[in-house]
Amino acid sequence: MEKMEGKNQTLITEFILLGFGDVGDLQPLLFLLFLVIYIVTASGNTLIIALIVTDQHLQIPMYYLLGNLSCLETCLSSVLLPRLLASLLTGDRTISVNGCMVQFYFFAIMSTTESLLLTAMSYDRYLAICNPLHYPVLMNGRVCCQLAAGSWLSSLTTCSVGMVLTIRHTFCDSKEMDHFFCDFAPLIKLACEDTQILQLATFVIATLWTFVPCILTLTSYGFIISTILKIPSSIGRKKAFSTCSSHLIMLAVFYVTVITVYVAPTGNSSKLLNKIFSVFYTVLTPLLNPIVYCLRNKEINESLKKAVRKLLDLRDKP
Repeated sequence: MEKMEGKNQTLITEFILLGFGDVGDLQPLLFLLFLVIYIVTASGNTLIIALIVTDQHLQIPMYYLLGNLSCLETCLSSVLLPRLLASLLTGDRTISVNGCMVQFYFFAIMSTTESLLLTAMSYDRYLAICNPLHYPVLMNGRVCCQLAAGSWLSSLTTCSVGMVLTIRHTFCDSKEMDHFFCDFAPLIKLACEDTQILQLATFVIATLWTFVPCILTLTSYGFIISTILKIPSSIGRKKAFSTCSSHLIMLAVFYVTVITVYVAPTGNSSKLLNKIFSVFYTVLTPLLNPIVYCLRNKEINESLKKAVRKLLDLRDKP
């Protein structure tokens, strides 16, 4: 009630996303940069999905999970970047409250699912390296589908609960949201009512689906590294590590930036830094996915070469 009394009670129906502030002459450059990132992200992840679907050699659990991750990264970019591009192109930074809620809802689902999928991928690598003889039994097609479906359904369920609690709130005082997309922290600051219950529920969900997967992933890679170090042959160690090095890169970028944004102090001095790190895990991580997995994965490279050769053969045929 104190919160309500201390705020202007004029209800608002739209927000103004302040984005990166008044960038002036840099606005066209930022538009071009984010446009290129979006095109490369969407086309690169779509290419990975197409290769996995069309190449039978890639239709194994590891690449099935990678295909799910690529689909997720494409969806995540499509949730955030088109709105950002439109604001940079037209200068119109307004977004309706309902539109903001929809963006936040799908962003929450994608972020939570990504954390769970990365954990599933680490479990896959753990079984492949630490239990290679039992791998075909422990990680078969049915188990892999259950892991992928469980990741999507778990995030959908928990984020829906959080969204039901969020949409009950009304917003007043200020239209300005100091971010380039609708995230939870800047959104809830504009709520009229007391948000303690919502913040507690969000904290529980975030702990359950971010920190727990992170701990499980670190545990998996602890066993993986321990097993790799026990391999007597240096060639064998190098080969084993190469199968999971790409995943380690994606994990480092994702978790370091997420923890920096959501765990580090949120004072005014760190707002710009938080925006920069938010760009890393919402924009650059989806971009890195096709680059890392294509450049560092022999099977993906071979599949891509075969696909290019087939296209060239079809073009050369009369």
